[in-house]
Amino acid sequence: LSALVLEPSLYTVKAIFILDNDGQRLLAKYYDDTFPSTKEQKTFERSVFNKTHKTDSEIAFLEGLTIVYKSSIDLFFYVVGSSQENELMLMAVLTCLFDSLNHMLRASQTLTSSCCLALRKNVEKRSLLDNLDGAFLVVDEIVDGGVILESDPQQVIQKVNFRVSASRCSPSFLCPSSPLL
Repeated sequence: LSALVLEPSLYTVKAIFILDNDGQRLLAKYYDDTFPSTKEQKTFERSVFNKTHKTDSEIAFLEGLTIVYKSSIDLFFYVVGSSQENELMLMAVLTCLFDSLNHMLRASQTLTSSCCLALRKNVEKRSLLDNLDGAFLVVDEIVDGGVILESDPQQVIQKVNFRVSASRCSPSFLCPSSPLL
């Protein structure tokens, strides 16, 4: 019986990825070598998409992994963990990712558009692609190396805003005098 009990680990998340409604990768971060090559990652993403894109559930089990997911207009958001991982922990990461991106992209639309785009309540492919660098910052603030750092969307947005404002000292985005380096 003791052989079946696994040691707890901080390395909770194996991957985060966002696919469009055709199953094409828009953003992906893998945190271990479960799928070492890009080809294996995309094959896995395709099989996950095929299993989940027509269902209304929020969790799937595939290839010995636990996958929580959410769809929004023309995007699918996925967080992957091991088969023994707590689904609620993975769902907290997914919710934080979705809410953070939603807040960030709505704020971006408000700044760049005077029409009704800012009233939309969900993340869309076009706005995600227009702000992909910010989306990667959001992912990096939530998970680092598979370890969950933050699950509060307000804290994530605050940290991302700080990093973006600190980086504005140089057009190269990375500033040697930035405290983040």
